[in-house]
Order: sequence, then C-alpha cells, then structure tokens
Amino acid sequence: MSEIVKLAPSYIRSIAPYVGGKPISDLAREMGLDPNQIVKLASNENPLGVSPNAHMAMMDAIDDIARYPDGNSVELRQAVSEKFKVAPEQLVFGNGSNDILELAARAFLAPNDEVVYSQHAFAVYGLVTQAMGAKGVTVKARNFAHDLDAMLAAVTSKTRMIFVANPNNPTGTLLGKVELKSFIANTPKHVLFVLDEAYDEYLSDQDKAESISWLSEFDNLIISRTFSKAYGLAGLRVGFGLTSVAIADLMNRVRQPFNVNSIAQAAAVASLADDEFVERTRALNNAGMLQITQGLKELGLEYIPSYANFVSFKVPDAAGVNQRLLAQGIIVRPIANYEMLEYLRVSIGLLSENTKFLAALKNAIANPV
Repeated sequence: MSEIVKLAPSYIRSIAPYVGGKPISDLAREMGLDPNQIVKLASNENPLGVSPNAHMAMMDAIDDIARYPDGNSVELRQAVSEKFKVAPEQLVFGNGSNDILELAARAFLAPNDEVVYSQHAFAVYGLVTQAMGAKGVTVKARNFAHDLDAMLAAVTSKTRMIFVANPNNPTGTLLGKVELKSFIANTPKHVLFVLDEAYDEYLSDQDKAESISWLSEFDNLIISRTFSKAYGLAGLRVGFGLTSVAIADLMNRVRQPFNVNSIAQAAAVASLADDEFVERTRALNNAGMLQITQGLKELGLEYIPSYANFVSFKVPDAAGVNQRLLAQGIIVRPIANYEMLEYLRVSIGLLSENTKFLAALKNAIANPV
C-alpha cells in the first residue's frame, strides 16, 4: 500500500464500492452479442422508458444547458410540495435517492456512531454508514423481511440512525403500515428514522403506508423517494427527501450546489404530473409480475413474493445459471453480496422481455456446463 493511500481513514480504505447492474454495452462487448438483442432485467428500471411529457420537457430544457441549474430546485420543489401536501421547506433534492441517503448520513453521523439496518437490505445503507466512520449494526432478517422487534432491540445510546426500505430491495418484502408506524413511534427520539420508499409507486393504494402523513407526528422521520423507478428517469438521477423543516435545513447545508441538473428537474416536474403514465407502469408491472412468478412456479423454483418491480428467486448453482443467462443475452442481478448466495433477482420487463427471460432461464437450468 502506498503512503498516499494510507492517508485515507481505514474505514474509507475498507469500503467495497457499490456495483450496479451489468450494462448492455459491456455484455455485448464481452460476449460478441448484438446489443439490440440483449434484455436487461437487472436494475429495476422502467421498461416503458419515460413519460412522453417528460421527454418533451427534456428537449425544451436542452436549450438552456449552458446555464447552471436552479440550485434550490424551486419549480420542482413547488410541484412536489403540492403533490404531497408538504411545505416546500420540508424537502431536500438529490442526485437520485441515494444522494438523499448520503445527505442524511453526512448531516447526522460521526465516527463511532451506530446505525441499524436489516440483513438483506439495500447495500447503500452500509456504504454511507461506513463512509462516515460510523458502525453498521446488521439485524438478522426474518423470512427475508425486516424483523422490527429485533431492530428495536438493537438500538443503544450510540445509535443515531435506522434505515428501513419499504418495499425492501432486493427481497421485495413489505411491512404493514400499522406495524411500521408503531415501530417509528417506539424508536427513541435520539435516533433518526430513514424510510426508503423508492418503490412506493408500485404499491396498490391499500398497501401504501401513507407515511408522508406521519411527518407531522414524528420529527425524527426522513422519507426518501426517487424518480428512477416508476417515473423512468434512472439515467437523470433525481430523488427527494421529505422530513421536518429542521432536518431538511441541516441536510441542505451539506448538499452539493447544483446537485440536480436542469434537465432532470424539468423531466421530474413533467413526470410528477403524468399520473396516467404511472398507472400504465403499475399495470404493466402487475401483469409482468404474474407472468414471471407463474413461469418460476412452472420451473419448480421458489421465489420471494414481491411488492416492487422485481422478484428474487432461488435456483441451484445461481452463479452458473447467471453466466448461462448472460451467454444468451439476458442480464439479471446476482445477489450473493446480500447474503443470498442461491438467489438471483430479476426486474419486471415488457411482456416480451419476460418471455425471453423465462425461456433462457429454462435453458440455463436444463443445460448446466
């Protein structure tokens, strides 16, 4: 190790960088495949693309691309404020919802603080914790879902933050609104509760937690949302946090200037108003989820019932099956890094893409090397 590298704190040197889903261009180059024939179902992206309204807004915004974006996201702030019935001062905007998670960590965590999150929960929770020199406390999951009683029992005087994803990624499990609200109510006031709702738009009205209405009751609650999933803006990176005015103020103090670009802001405003596109997205996802889970049943494979736009399934020789899927031009997500060695995660795609995946999966299982 060079002397320069040693200047970085040990907790930074030991971070294992986040690895996203394999890009189509990489697989095409590695396997000599036609990129137009590759099906990517690895990153929980919207197979419908973006709202036509958002596309038009992006084209209009390009004309002003030589100008810096609005550093306070005023138009987007107003749109989100009106949509979710919160004060503009309660909002924080980020370069994707990952940025919101990191801003929360930067604003409130110090070395040796403790952060509680579940086994099999989104990897970024551990990364932002470690990046601040804080200590991550991983609580064993119960049936691949958050064990809220165990998580509450893990809280100590050193705990400063709890992360909960609902629905959870990569398992797709969902906490009921009653148990979730009770858990927040029982969380000590010295602990910030970060509720990651990146997949909320895929839930039925009955399943939604209605957590935004809880902000008036819990001044230690931060809710993160994203435009990357149901709204189809993953490539633009725009997310937002909803919280108390006091917490938002602190998060904004550590936020990078101009962290949400002007095209992303324009697209997000237009997307937020396009309820019809979100409804089409949800309907396609419901149909695709049924198609894939029925296909998995026919193949005799176990899967974790999911409330998001992906499903994790158990398959013998998961690593080998993943490689054989790649050879057929199908990209899914290995999740061994989530302590799920025997599982793969597949995003819900277009019905034609799901059909290709299921056929390739059948072939990969039937023809081991």
